[in-house]
Amino acid sequence: MTDLSLLHLTYAGSGKLPAQVVFDEAMTVIYGASDTGKSFIVESIEYMLGGATLPRIPEAEGYSQILLGLRMPDGSPLTLVRRPHSTAVAAHFADLRDLVTRTADRELTAIHTTRSTRSLSMFLLDELGLGNITIRKNEAGGTRALTLPDLAHLAVITETRMVDPLSPVLRSAAASTKTAAMSVMKLLLTGEDDPVINTGPNAGQRRVNKGQITLLDQIVLDLTAKLTTQENDTQLHQRLARIQATIDTQSQSLRNISERHLSAVTTRMQASQDLAALESRLSEVTDLLTRFRLLEQQYQSDLERLAMVSEAGSLLGFFRVGTCVFCGAAPEHQHPGHSAEETTQLHDAVQAETAKTTALLADLLPTVTNLSHQLDYLVQRRQALLQQGSELDSQIDSAESQLAPLRAHMDDLLTARSAVERELELHSRINELQERRSKLDGQGAVASARPAEHIPTRTLNDFDSVLRATLAAWKVPAVDFAEYDQYTADVRAGSRPREGRGKGVRSVLHSAFTTALARYCIDRGRPHPGFIVLDSPVVTYREPVGDDVDITGNVVEHFYRHMATFPGQAIIIENGDPPIDILTAATSYRFTGSEDGRPGFFPTTRAPESID
Repeated sequence: MTDLSLLHLTYAGSGKLPAQVVFDEAMTVIYGASDTGKSFIVESIEYMLGGATLPRIPEAEGYSQILLGLRMPDGSPLTLVRRPHSTAVAAHFADLRDLVTRTADRELTAIHTTRSTRSLSMFLLDELGLGNITIRKNEAGGTRALTLPDLAHLAVITETRMVDPLSPVLRSAAASTKTAAMSVMKLLLTGEDDPVINTGPNAGQRRVNKGQITLLDQIVLDLTAKLTTQENDTQLHQRLARIQATIDTQSQSLRNISERHLSAVTTRMQASQDLAALESRLSEVTDLLTRFRLLEQQYQSDLERLAMVSEAGSLLGFFRVGTCVFCGAAPEHQHPGHSAEETTQLHDAVQAETAKTTALLADLLPTVTNLSHQLDYLVQRRQALLQQGSELDSQIDSAESQLAPLRAHMDDLLTARSAVERELELHSRINELQERRSKLDGQGAVASARPAEHIPTRTLNDFDSVLRATLAAWKVPAVDFAEYDQYTADVRAGSRPREGRGKGVRSVLHSAFTTALARYCIDRGRPHPGFIVLDSPVVTYREPVGDDVDITGNVVEHFYRHMATFPGQAIIIENGDPPIDILTAATSYRFTGSEDGRPGFFPTTRAPESID
């Protein structure tokens, strides 16, 4: 198996200077003042490798992306991009070290999903050749797939876990997780996973199964009480089919009548609109015809008066002697033929006016005739529309009288269908629960063959020798007989377990265990990420207090010199200064906590804004 290695950790955000550390392929040391972000680097690495949570710190505000650069087993670069407090992970097959705006090559999720191609865990485990590894998860021999956090837990050690009395192997104090953690340890030491076998429940699971059976029986009784008929599934399905056939028939009848009703209503609306327009035109024509007939009468009366004037004027002009009736001239002022001339002029004027009035009357008469015809047509059309409206109203009333009972019957049918469907749903749920109960009731036998639960003694001895050699190289006193106790999944040093030691010894034993495990796996080709990250492995060392072991200042120096020979990649986080020769041989970062040098992981100034 070829290992992974870490290239860099980068925080990026718009308008923010990147926060970045680049890791040496051998050893990287990050040291300096407290509260400068050193431990946050370790927590961020753990988060990027599938961790569920990330602490919130003020310095990280405004950074929208976390980038973890990896060198894959085949030597190619991979950059994982994840937002703070998000499960989505973007994978880019390139070495990216600033704000990423390009489309991801693979969209992954930090949530482990067995056999899912979108799981970050399965993706990286496949690259490590561990995609099909299974581990035990309970004492009955049940198995589950190996996950990336299973391995990261033994390689990335935060400051809190470094001094925690809990065993370095265990991921939590819960008893339910102990079997899986010990199985992962067995995998790393032996290189052998646990086969998938069918196992029966253990005593605890049988008690749980009994309780589940009792609960299922009660639920079945409650659901049975909700049944309203004695019909079985077959009878209910038959009744449902009959109801559905009736619904289909009724639906067709409703559809036909509704279409007729809609057609009648639509036609009735159009007829009403036509009648309204016709009424308006009829009123207009009636009004015009009345006025034109009055005008016709006026013209006739004018013609009669003109005829009378013409006749009267002729008689007056020829027979009257004296003052002229036309112009008022006295007899002495009248010339001969005066009366005849005046009479002629009157006659001509009357004839002209008669001709004019006759012409106007001749123009008016066709219009009156046309309007009379229009009035007759409009009256007839109005009567037809009124008749049509009455017939359509009858059709609408008839359709509505048919729709009302059909709709009521349809509502009854739908209610009946819903009731049958509810009954069938209850039957289905009862059958499902009874089937589940049957399975639980049948799970009473425990498999005769169990996977091997323990690590062979020879393998344990080989690992213990590496652990002791590590502690000896660090010059840690009074722990010459260190060993891994596979029954308690903890480290013992001398005659005392690690959990019974002080913080300083707990941290050094945890560091030695992690380092020895990685060295053992790398040297023998066993499964391991290939890198370790140690937060404060020796920072808690002080002069002995009480009955704890005697720790001298030489332990720190020997620790660093021995880590320089580590066969994989080591990232060490400490407060104190490493030896000078180690600083020159490794990539190192010193966080000062002040403006002198690099203050911390995060820059203290904003990135300059771009100018377009």
